[in-house]
Amino acid sequence: MKKKVLILSGGISKERLISLDTGYQVAKELKKNGYKIKISEPDDNLEKNIKIFKPSVIFNALHGQFGEDGYIQTILERFKIPYTHSGVIASSIAMDKEISKKIFIKNKIKTPKYFTYSYDLPTFDLIKKIKKKLKFPVIVKPLNEGSSVNVYICNKKNITKTLISIKNYKKVMIEEFIGGREIQVAIMGNKKLGAIELRPKRKFYDYKAKYNSSAKTEHIIPVNLTSNKMKQLLDIALKAHKIIGCKGVTRSDFKFYNGKFYLLEINTQPGMTKLSLVPEIAAYKGISFLKLIEWILIDANKKK
Repeated sequence: MKKKVLILSGGISKERLISLDTGYQVAKELKKNGYKIKISEPDDNLEKNIKIFKPSVIFNALHGQFGEDGYIQTILERFKIPYTHSGVIASSIAMDKEISKKIFIKNKIKTPKYFTYSYDLPTFDLIKKIKKKLKFPVIVKPLNEGSSVNVYICNKKNITKTLISIKNYKKVMIEEFIGGREIQVAIMGNKKLGAIELRPKRKFYDYKAKYNSSAKTEHIIPVNLTSNKMKQLLDIALKAHKIIGCKGVTRSDFKFYNGKFYLLEINTQPGMTKLSLVPEIAAYKGISFLKLIEWILIDANKKK
């Protein structure tokens, strides 16, 4: 008899809808292949659902805050049931863009220059600091969101308005804008799975470009890189995966500009929707969606 799998999806982050879709796609695939499935929200009924259903493994299909930042992982540790993807520490580090960047820099992984902003400088002084340290345009983003939620390309004219619009974060990252190509890399355990290039029709690979088919983002696989450059790219992604201490599948986001790779961030719980990149990379490598999910479940049984 195949395993009982409890799928955690939904949640309260701004990526709730993507999480629900990921959970649905995973459940659908496992159900038709003989697994006993229960989908649960990470709410007050979670403990009851786990005790009644008695899963052999928990598939964490949550995205964003409280789902991939170490919070739910801390709760799951209590149940002593294997759960998928990275553990508490790796999840919290990867989700915090400032901490993960410091680790990249310390380990000689190129990443765009940045500074954090806590709404403690007048506009004039902030613009002066940007001109000195980064130059316009810049990227403004929250420190702990995923899926490009509230990420903006800003120039001198619109930066004040943008910062006011996301002031509820209290602290944000202002980052050097790197042009060039958008390339993303999937890692499975210690295996360099592959890469895919994105050509968005929008300004950049934002939330809509990622999840809305009407955005018509072009997915290019195989990526047009020399074998040496491809090896370099995959090596950087695996290095980042290891130094953060990630488990299971991760997806690293890169920009390729003037012959150099810049790591933007590492995602510890990549989406598993019809438009998601990791399943697409896996399919190109001959790994079906079911085999990918089963590998993630098997990996969950390894010690975090």
